[in-house]
Amino acid sequence: MLIFLFSISLIVVTFLVLYGLLQSKVRSETEVQNRIKKIDAITAMPRKGREKTEAEKAALRGRSLEEMTFSERVIQPLMEKFGQFLGQFAPAGMAKSLEHRIVLAGKQREWSVGQLFAAIFFGAAAMCVLSWLYLQAADFSAVQKVAIVLLGTFIGGYAPISVTKVMASKRQQAIQSQLPEMLDLLCVSVQAGLSFDSSLRKIIDRMHGPLIDECRHFQEDVRMGMVRRTALKNLAQRCEVQEVSLFVAALVQSERLGTSMANTLKSQADNMRDRRRQHVKAEAMKAPVKIIFPLVFFIFPSLFIVTLVPSALSLMKNLGH
Repeated sequence: MLIFLFSISLIVVTFLVLYGLLQSKVRSETEVQNRIKKIDAITAMPRKGREKTEAEKAALRGRSLEEMTFSERVIQPLMEKFGQFLGQFAPAGMAKSLEHRIVLAGKQREWSVGQLFAAIFFGAAAMCVLSWLYLQAADFSAVQKVAIVLLGTFIGGYAPISVTKVMASKRQQAIQSQLPEMLDLLCVSVQAGLSFDSSLRKIIDRMHGPLIDECRHFQEDVRMGMVRRTALKNLAQRCEVQEVSLFVAALVQSERLGTSMANTLKSQADNMRDRRRQHVKAEAMKAPVKIIFPLVFFIFPSLFIVTLVPSALSLMKNLGH
């Protein structure tokens, strides 16, 4: 019990010390971060929506500290600084791995590596405390108690990473499902006489989704002076989807060899449709295997109950007489 109270006191004291150190810096750093986020949001929007944002930018810049939420003023900067402090003791390469997970989840403009480090720490600490409280009312050996506390700590620390994995997986599925439609529109637009950039810009203005956001990011990189080939490779790395990588490789090869962009897009659209058709067929072939488990564990027992129970009850009634 003394160890538990000491741990709680240590966490509270650490929180108060960090809060006191950062209280004077929260105002200026929060304003700078908000301005950077607003500039990123402005540059990431299409041209049609940018005029409205520019008109609202003065009002956004004049946002006072009182108008910010408590999370924006205190919690987020505090978690950022605390996470940066924890990152100094993390294994080499862990920060890059977490940053890559945040990018795959599409939250690079909302989350930071420091905040994820802080979430891992607080998740582990919370589960450690909850495991300890649970063990106070349970009868386990010392080894079992240590194992349960360690397991709870691991689960709490791994939960934020697991959330990013789930979000990245859903985002990759959305990108994979949106790619064939975007390729068809690109192919039709280029065959109609538009350039690749103009076609992509029109598609970005009319569609929404994670793939469209990445294409918008690609256009902004090119507009800022990045080489098109490098911007395309960065797009593929941010998506980490095989179909997108194949599409980017075909575009880079077409640009390098000087082949027709319309033919390249048409062949890629045909390949994507074939791959999607094969994927649907493969999933359909897996359906009979997947349905075995519901049949065995749910449908067959229900049929047995419906058919055999009345007969068994009738037999027991006759035997009773």
